Amino acid sequence: MGQPVVHFEIAGTNPGRLREFFSELFGWTYEMTPVASTVSDPDDYGFIDLMTTDDGVGIRGGVGGGAGRQPRALFYVGVDDVPAALERAERLGATRKMGPETAPNGLVVAHFADPEGNLIGLAGG
Repeated sequence: MGQPVVHFEIAGTNPGRLREFFSELFGWTYEMTPVASTVSDPDDYGFIDLMTTDDGVGIRGGVGGGAGRQPRALFYVGVDDVPAALERAERLGATRKMGPETAPNGLVVAHFADPEGNLIGLAGG
């Protein structure tokens, strides 16, 4: 079995406005939790409550960013060893964009651009 998608992220220059938008649109609620400063302004990131349907479908996500940050939407793939997975991605033709970085909660994250330029995240302990 392959590695699962474990988190998605939406970021922009006005994270508060984005959170309001998605709250109104989809009914999302947020838990404000500090994150690594390379991911978002550390105190302006809202984790979306774990949302699953009755059959268990759904993944966690977050909305953050800050002034001067590049708007983006991306997903994170869960891996056991973020630095090793990032190095493997680079060997396969990806370009490292961020990390590995450790968030205040101990989660390790990294970003890379795949060979076509799509931004992908890695997350692990």
